[in-house]
Amino acid sequence: MFDDQSRLSERLDDAGLLPAAGDFPAEGRLAVRDPATGDLVAQVAVSDAAGARAAVDAAQAAFADWSATLPQDRAAILHRWHGLILGAKEDLARIMVAEQGKPISEARGEIDYAASFVQFYAEEALRPNIEGVTSHLADAEMELWREPVGVAALITPWNFPCAMITRKAAAALGAGCTVVIHPSAETPLSALALAELARRAGFPAGVVNTIIGDAATIVGEWTADKRVRALSFTGSTEVGRLLYRQSADTVKRLVMELGGHAPFIVFPSADLDRAVAEGIKAKFATSGQDCLGANRFYIHRDVYDDFCARFTKATQALSMGHGMDDPDIGPLIHDRQIDKQVAHVKDALAKGARLLCGGKVDDDLGPLFFHPTVLADVTDEAAIMTEETFGPVAALSVFDTEEEVIERANASEYGLVAYVHSQDPRRIYRLTRALQYGMVAVNRTKVTGAPIPFGGMKQSGLGREGARQGLEAFTEIKYVCRDWG
Repeated sequence: MFDDQSRLSERLDDAGLLPAAGDFPAEGRLAVRDPATGDLVAQVAVSDAAGARAAVDAAQAAFADWSATLPQDRAAILHRWHGLILGAKEDLARIMVAEQGKPISEARGEIDYAASFVQFYAEEALRPNIEGVTSHLADAEMELWREPVGVAALITPWNFPCAMITRKAAAALGAGCTVVIHPSAETPLSALALAELARRAGFPAGVVNTIIGDAATIVGEWTADKRVRALSFTGSTEVGRLLYRQSADTVKRLVMELGGHAPFIVFPSADLDRAVAEGIKAKFATSGQDCLGANRFYIHRDVYDDFCARFTKATQALSMGHGMDDPDIGPLIHDRQIDKQVAHVKDALAKGARLLCGGKVDDDLGPLFFHPTVLADVTDEAAIMTEETFGPVAALSVFDTEEEVIERANASEYGLVAYVHSQDPRRIYRLTRALQYGMVAVNRTKVTGAPIPFGGMKQSGLGREGARQGLEAFTEIKYVCRDWG
């Protein structure tokens, strides 16, 4: 693909990774810029409503043959895609740094993560079987079949531009669905690169269709189209609600991974060194731009001052810079993210919080670099305690009792992930049962992976991605009752 960052745009064109909106009608160009420098990376052809309809036309036309393809043949193509992604790992990581800004080591890790879903669903594609049912009717045989739901629309975000595509697409393709994909306008290059690798892997024409363009236009066409039978979306709860309403008239199968506002709870029995180290990971990975990011740190009064001091020292040690220099913290994706950090810090300070470090833009690095920030004594009235920050600002608050912290942690419309640090097994059991979150991490941060069902409760989403549940989300159950008469 390419190996020269200074000629990225030209090399992407030369490698065929910037098609004119694929095989679909084009309407203008989209400028892709490096968030660290503001430099133009590439210009990508964008499509419109006609292109969105053409993508569904292609997917619908390909569905009958793809759904009838033997599972082992679908699996073989997925395995080839997996191999090509890993073979292009360095190029894909550099593309991601150029358009998204994350540190290169994190980008490489995301490519491994993205590829793992393709491998997993290549294997999982072989496993859905006809299930027998013990008959309650005389002379009748009963079976349950899993069949692909049809054309699936996949809408993906900018913070994990490769992994969110493969987690959705590999599951849908393994189930026998065809897909139309709309990536974020901030990160179209990663999506186009994956689409090109899918073509090289041997997916038949019309099975994988990627469209770049205005989200409201493209996705609006798909939510209204009866031929699109499933929609999988990762993004904000606000947009998720909108898509939920738009999909109601066509009664689509919905899978939604929406916002998060993770509590990070530390009890006196916790290993503080470990809690601090894991807290740094939970807060500052992807420069804080992660739905799994810890937003509210609840620290028991007995260890509060000690934790604040250690956590602040660790935060101040984090490096900042361009993603290709592999810092701890890269740029935020756009100025709206910066505005939110500034507003949350200002609001928290006005309501009694203390600024322990950070709290401002780094003028030397550029307008999208925000210093990793620690706020102490943050009250529940502060906006940061109810709104998803999606940036490198940690809000620390003290608590006294287990009952209190459970109530405060659950007092949120979000329910994606919660982090608990304790060495008391009884307390761990009580907390993991009481916390209203789809995932609970105990004494660690990393919990995700292809074999686990990823998703949240309440307004953090619908359904699950990953694991066998991720493939089943793109299937229908058909019940067959047979009398041989």
